[in-house]
Amino acid sequence: MSDDEQQVWMPDKRTIAESNIAWLMSVAGVDTYEALHAWSVAERATFWETMADRIGVMFDTPWTQCLDVNDGIENPAWFVGGRLNIVESCFSSRDNVPVIIFRNESGEIRSVSTAELRALVGRASNGLREVGFQAGNHAAIMMPMNIEAVVAFLAIIACGGVVTTIADSFPPDQIRVRLDISKAEWFFTQDRYQRGGLSLELYSKAVDAEAPPAVVVVTDPDRFVPREQDCTWDEFLSDTADLMCHSTAPDSMTTILFSSGTTGAPKAIPWDQLAPIRCATDGHLHQDIHPGDVVCWPTNLGWMMGPWLVYASLLNKACMAIYEGAPTSSGFCRFVEEAGVTMLGLVPSLVAAWKASGALADCDWSCIRVFSSTGECSNASDMGWLMSSAGGRPVIEYCGGTEVAGGYITGTVVQPAHASMFSTPTLGSRFVILDDEGREADSGEVFLVPPTVGFSTRLLNTDHHAVYHEGTPVGPNGEVLRRHGDHIEKLENGYFRARGRVDDAMNLGGIKVSSGQIEEVVRRVAGVQDIAAIAVPPPGGGPSLLVMFAAIEGERDADDLKHEMQSIIKKDLNPLFKIHDVIVIGALPRTASNKVMRRKLRERYEQIAGAQ
Repeated sequence: MSDDEQQVWMPDKRTIAESNIAWLMSVAGVDTYEALHAWSVAERATFWETMADRIGVMFDTPWTQCLDVNDGIENPAWFVGGRLNIVESCFSSRDNVPVIIFRNESGEIRSVSTAELRALVGRASNGLREVGFQAGNHAAIMMPMNIEAVVAFLAIIACGGVVTTIADSFPPDQIRVRLDISKAEWFFTQDRYQRGGLSLELYSKAVDAEAPPAVVVVTDPDRFVPREQDCTWDEFLSDTADLMCHSTAPDSMTTILFSSGTTGAPKAIPWDQLAPIRCATDGHLHQDIHPGDVVCWPTNLGWMMGPWLVYASLLNKACMAIYEGAPTSSGFCRFVEEAGVTMLGLVPSLVAAWKASGALADCDWSCIRVFSSTGECSNASDMGWLMSSAGGRPVIEYCGGTEVAGGYITGTVVQPAHASMFSTPTLGSRFVILDDEGREADSGEVFLVPPTVGFSTRLLNTDHHAVYHEGTPVGPNGEVLRRHGDHIEKLENGYFRARGRVDDAMNLGGIKVSSGQIEEVVRRVAGVQDIAAIAVPPPGGGPSLLVMFAAIEGERDADDLKHEMQSIIKKDLNPLFKIHDVIVIGALPRTASNKVMRRKLRERYEQIAGAQ
């Protein structure tokens, strides 16, 4: 058997017959996946109505029209006239069924049932009301992924409030930027937690960021010294556990997430009550999540896969498996086994780490039915290894973004899974690939075809139309197109492969960041006159590598520059961003309008790397 053949998973008849996609094919009256996808985009309103009903979305006031595009394709209205609070739909599992399994690096294990989670969300939402929190108010969360983080997230939304999610890896000044944009009035955090054997301080960063009054989960009472305006989690929780949810329109804002901007400022992307429907639908159809499944995806509420995990699990009546600690460790791999995880999500860098360390050697992952990968370009060798390491399980490649509340390109369990390849646009959505001349092509920039549930229609700190629609070409059949920025290649076998970004954004360690954000902090290094950050694929494919091109004053050693740049990125931006290489250059290539020609820099680095 060839290497290529070893990297292909083939679905059997039972897998296909028991899949959620097979159910939908029966509903649509079609007998092939291709016909199903065509139906899902030709009959978008029917598709999304069907899926909202399938995952049990509860409307307090019934909607009267599923889709209205009278204000244009860029601004569709979904489930018109309906009112709901999406949190109410998160507790449809039986009361005694576990919906969260939690473990941290210290070995603490906790399980929460549907009834217990509902009561905790009730106590937290009533705690918010008792301190004066009202519908429309904003609260931020900066916590590791744990039970309290999930409870706080759901409680804020249950009150009709808006959650600002902030990744716990950010330094104080980046936390402050996000708080200033979101205008949060309350702040949820933790004193500290263990990751990779290290104690990571969170509360002190919140204090340095001048966070608003905070509710703090305390793990070390002997070391916790609160500000006067702050309280502990236990003090905050109300004695009243009855959950009362505030109903609003489907397009009411519930969450503010952040993604890379084309300048130094992050984009503030609001999620409304439609976004959870998108998360749960993708999980239902593409990750094939069933009631009773155990879903694990190492992530954080500060990144879109955190809220995605909450909704894709709870709305599909599945259980979340959450590990508070380093997912690269053997402890995490044992947790996957002990929790009985059936769907394991990941970023490709994790697979490379497991493969290199042998962390899976003593683990039995036969409980896993499906893997799913997102956040970075995958390496075929690593994904082929993963498929075979758990007894032959598919890796569903999944690519999208915060601004679409899910994926636009993916795989399925009813099609062969080729390592590191995508097989289809997500159901209910469509895209086109255009070359530099705006012509349909097999390799080029991907443009999405709206409308689809979950697509953003507004940004809080910049012009949404300018970012996603202004200047986009017309589709091959006259379609309105939406800019996304990914470079996608269609292969001879009809599958697709991600080739990174065509714009100034990049994915590093599963985190989307703009070149401008990196360049802004690195310019502070002494002697740097001009700087450009680019992402380059490794020779065998896989997660992008960060390369800095620097025009400097005087003589500087490249290794010294790399050390200084890495130090300032770790301190002022994100310690997860690792510089692969620094190239000293006389002057950066620029266009007549002074824009850095990043494509030329990528070509130059490929020549340098090829000569080494």
